[in-house]
Amino acid sequence: MANDARTPAPSSTGLQENVGGLLAYLLGFVTGIILLLVEKENSFIRFHAMQSTIIFGGIFVLGIVAGMIPIIGWVISILLSPVSLVLWIFLMYKAYNKERYHLPMVGEMSENQLKKMK
Repeated sequence: MANDARTPAPSSTGLQENVGGLLAYLLGFVTGIILLLVEKENSFIRFHAMQSTIIFGGIFVLGIVAGMIPIIGWVISILLSPVSLVLWIFLMYKAYNKERYHLPMVGEMSENQLKKMK
């Protein structure tokens, strides 16, 4: 296993960066919100927590709204599940491999929200 050239920033939770990043996605927006509240120092973990909160919170709301719409909404809800699963696994993989992967639009939103929270 190759060592990362940069020194990881300290974490107020005591987690390693990659583990904290992975945990930000583990239970979707729930663990994202928890880590945003608990982690105060590590920008890598905070980024993944914010991205998790935005993307999976949005998917959760979209699923609820789509579920209320007859036929078309139900089809959208059914298609949303496998897409969410693939996205969830992909983002956990990227975070665990110490990649600050930005999803289109959501990654930039996450960075902007974190700047506002400082």
